[in-house]
Amino acid sequence: MVSDRGERRLKVRVKDKRKSVSSKRWLERQLNDPYVARAKREGFRSRAAFKLAEIDDKHRLLRTGARVVDLGAAPGGWSQVAAKRVGARGKVVAIDILEMDDIAGVDFARIDFLDADAPDRLKAMLGGEADVVLSDMAANATGHRPTDHLKIMALVEAAAEFAGEVLKDGGAFLAKVIQGGTEATLLTALKRDFSTVKHVKPAASRADSAELYVLATGFRGRKAKAD
Repeated sequence: MVSDRGERRLKVRVKDKRKSVSSKRWLERQLNDPYVARAKREGFRSRAAFKLAEIDDKHRLLRTGARVVDLGAAPGGWSQVAAKRVGARGKVVAIDILEMDDIAGVDFARIDFLDADAPDRLKAMLGGEADVVLSDMAANATGHRPTDHLKIMALVEAAAEFAGEVLKDGGAFLAKVIQGGTEATLLTALKRDFSTVKHVKPAASRADSAELYVLATGFRGRKAKAD
């Protein structure tokens, strides 16, 4: 195996007989993942940080001074990237129903974004409307793939509705989705509310994963609803 730095590494095998086959496979994948090792070296809380960094390198979402909301932020990998890229002039608000350790340049609140008052609370914390809403959320897995797909798509659709409540005109929404044939409702709503909608898959997203990201830019939701 070749690491992200071009070094050859031996593949780690897990031989603990107390663990299930699925647990061993997950642990082996983590131990042999160059992005996991890189995240530890560079001080990021999760390998997911590199997914956002790669997407932003190409699409330039996190501009200096931008106001950013990170939904379901824990453990904070995306918030770390966002804070570095928007700088001291920007504002990053991270929310989750779980606790999250402090991150420099990030305001955290333990909020369920599905609560009716969540949009107003977020705008108050931001000091106005958001330039970008991020969501790397995934629903708790059941092990039944069709059910898990429906759960994550329902979560993304709710995140998109939330984004429509807090984004400024021209804003952007980036969220994780799973391929599975039920994205039509989400894409229809996004194409109504944003000028451009596309799927992106960064290199840091595992090749064997059904995970994709939907990127919607040029928010015009209020105007579209008014029309």
